[in-house]
Amino acid sequence: MADDPQVLSAVAPDLADAVARFLAYLAGERRASAHTVDAYARDLAQFFSFLAGHTGGAVGLSTFQDLRPADYRAFLARRRNGGAASRSLARQLSALRSFSAWCERHGLGANPALSAVRSPKLAHALPKPLSVKAAGEVATAEAGHDAEATPQWVLARDHAVLTLIYAAGLRISEALGLNRRDAPDARGTALIAIHGKGGKTRMVPILPAAGEAIAHYLDLCPAALRPDDPLFIGVKGGRLNARNIQLLVQKMRGSLGLPETATPHALRHSFATHLLAAGADLRAIQDLLGHASLSTTQIYTEVDRAHILAQYNHAHPRA
Repeated sequence: MADDPQVLSAVAPDLADAVARFLAYLAGERRASAHTVDAYARDLAQFFSFLAGHTGGAVGLSTFQDLRPADYRAFLARRRNGGAASRSLARQLSALRSFSAWCERHGLGANPALSAVRSPKLAHALPKPLSVKAAGEVATAEAGHDAEATPQWVLARDHAVLTLIYAAGLRISEALGLNRRDAPDARGTALIAIHGKGGKTRMVPILPAAGEAIAHYLDLCPAALRPDDPLFIGVKGGRLNARNIQLLVQKMRGSLGLPETATPHALRHSFATHLLAAGADLRAIQDLLGHASLSTTQIYTEVDRAHILAQYNHAHPRA
């Protein structure tokens, strides 16, 4: 935030110092990911830039403490008119509440006005898993490539990445964050450590199919990967970018007749939904996904219920 000249002119030194300390707290004590810290920094910067124009001067701690509910609502209205979705607005309010609570704990003043501002209502959207057949087809990665023009090691790499995401229920960032030393043994089911959100580590079993796909990729990989090198590399040798895999799955939608909701993350949803449908314990799925709360995992029970009802309505003669 401090590198943006527009924000620097909008924020007084005392507030800028408080924000810097708050972000350091998130990264250090809370062990928030760099992505989360950057998101909080952007949300706060956007709000303070708005306030500078709204109040007609640089925003300091005293300005922040004296805000009224109407000031927050004006900000939300401006963002809404600019096309921001309810989820984005709710996230920004959450960032402001976290910062305000931190300021209060550190004797920098309180702002009770935030408690009078309601978060926007969020649509109750269910995860959109793929069918077992579609998930298997996406995991092969074949439909997204020109097999003759694409190097064999790239085909093997993308197959390994997508198979791993589906077989272990990983986030794409978790799969691409693995290093060579993390590669599982291809000879059987293995446990590997996954570093997930909030700096939390969980142990995840890797099925033989995923281990074999990774081993095949490593056999074909043109680079001699050292233990601390990225497991999945791009054609230039650096860590593979998530955008490459996202675009690959996007290409497969047309070839396989899949909906817009077919993304790499949909493979993670598919992992959880298919396990639940096969009778897996919900708490076990929670541990495998790395969810902090069981309530987050419980949404997959709604997906499974919706699927059962859809099948019933489709098949029952009186439906």
